[in-house]
Amino acid sequence: MSTTDAITVGATATFALEVRPEFTVKHHHDEMPAVFGTPFMIYAMEVAATRAIAAYLPPGWVSVGYEVNVKHLAATPLGSTVTATATVTAKTDRLVSFAVQAHDGIELIGEGTHVRAPVELARLERRASAKRPG
Repeated sequence: MSTTDAITVGATATFALEVRPEFTVKHHHDEMPAVFGTPFMIYAMEVAATRAIAAYLPPGWVSVGYEVNVKHLAATPLGSTVTATATVTAKTDRLVSFAVQAHDGIELIGEGTHVRAPVELARLERRASAKRPG
């Protein structure tokens, strides 16, 4: 039995966040505009995808990002609320694929695909700890 067996194609979840200054490109690069940054849009999409499958994973398991392929379609100003949605489109024994979108209440600002890999948290932490310098 695979850790993805219980995951339902079509499972969906959302994640919303307000565009605050720290989520803008300007916060990180003074010469850029104060609009929602692409890395934060991707983060919102990943959180939505995580939520869509979290309840299907065995105890002690989480999912990690494996692949992101998205387009950032429109600028979103400070104070707006961005809502990301992720829907499971396919799964294999090791990976789960999603259709992802982000909307700012006015228009679609991003869309694409995302893939996550379920992993045992303790094993992941052990492997990461082994890489610590010093």
